[in-house]
Amino acid sequence: MRNYWWPGVMRDVGKYIKGCDMCQRMKNRTEIPIEKLKLSEIPEKPWIYLTVDFITKLPLVAAKDAILVVCDRLFKITHFVAIMEGISAEGLVRLFRDNI
Repeated sequence: MRNYWWPGVMRDVGKYIKGCDMCQRMKNRTEIPIEKLKLSEIPEKPWIYLTVDFITKLPLVAAKDAILVVCDRLFKITHFVAIMEGISAEGLVRLFRDNI
């Protein structure tokens, strides 16, 4: 407004900025950051903290069409267990107990 002024300049500039894609992506955020990031705990013993995932929709081989992946967070040891996609929770518990 130091160099240019007309009646309604603030309204027109605000309208332009709201419609500008680049202005919306590059504008400063006014909200306060939530918190600083915290580091994850380092496990003290192996096989205490695990990650479990399923790989599904695989071709049928030996009557199995999915893989159960279990990984230890401390040593990054990974176990792969071939399973059927429609296995029950009780069946998963048995597989986990017997293979891991």
